[in-house]
Amino acid sequence: MSRTYSFVTLDVFTDTRFGGNPLAVFADAQGLSGDEMQKIAREFNISETTFVLPPKDKANTAQVRIFNPTAEMPFAGHPNVGTGFVLAAMNRDRDGVLLFEEIAGLVEVRVDRDASGALAGTTIAAPQPLSIAHEMPVQSVADCAGIEVSDVVTRSHGPCLASVGNPFYIAEVTGAALTRANPDFAAFRKHVMRLPSAIGSSATRLSLYLYAKDGARIRARMFAPLAGIVEDPATGSAATPLGALLLSLSGESQASYDIVQGVEMGRPSQLYVTARKAEDGIRATVGGGCVTVMRGEIVL
Repeated sequence: MSRTYSFVTLDVFTDTRFGGNPLAVFADAQGLSGDEMQKIAREFNISETTFVLPPKDKANTAQVRIFNPTAEMPFAGHPNVGTGFVLAAMNRDRDGVLLFEEIAGLVEVRVDRDASGALAGTTIAAPQPLSIAHEMPVQSVADCAGIEVSDVVTRSHGPCLASVGNPFYIAEVTGAALTRANPDFAAFRKHVMRLPSAIGSSATRLSLYLYAKDGARIRARMFAPLAGIVEDPATGSAATPLGALLLSLSGESQASYDIVQGVEMGRPSQLYVTARKAEDGIRATVGGGCVTVMRGEIVL
């Protein structure tokens, strides 16, 4: 007997259709196996697809499983922002708050509404405080990104593995290098075997987040070709550890950052990041707008 599951797609971290980062959300995924979820995510072949299940703890809103085309993710930014937007539109929030159970921990989602009360977007709190594991050699960054060693900026920090729930190698580069960066698949395959395994992830995955300071804002790009994502239009789970990392270097107790990503892909995205010092370390949030694009069904 066939089974039918409904989905909605959105563009996340934008207020313009066909901008931002695409996301597919299955608001009721009961009955789907993990293997089926992975196959569906591979079929969509976008950065991530989310599957909403009943929570294990009734005090929470839902259990959310996140898959990229090749693997399940412990936490991710734009999938939570978009899934929160979908469930808020279904009035699943409680006083403007949703709580998602995920592999990396509990994710709090706050609903953002405009002056008229209309749903405008969501803001999520990363589930873990900032952790920094180890550095990535500058030569490895240059090889993987197709840039020169001299393009990597190390005045404030060296390229390092940072996480607030999902690990990324973060490196500062010059603005010109960020624009011309082009991921080298062979270099990613070569260097991933030389790097220590990422926190809570497979040693076969290497996600590289490059950023450049551009006046009051930050421009960024993210490459993860070994995970099936040649380039990501908007990466909230990388923007949050970047904000936390920058705060740790500033000496301030809290800060806000406007991050632009996806411009080189023709999918401009705007991410609003905050970071603050807390009792257990540096915590970060990321928020933005969402636009619904498609609705449909998949038959299994």
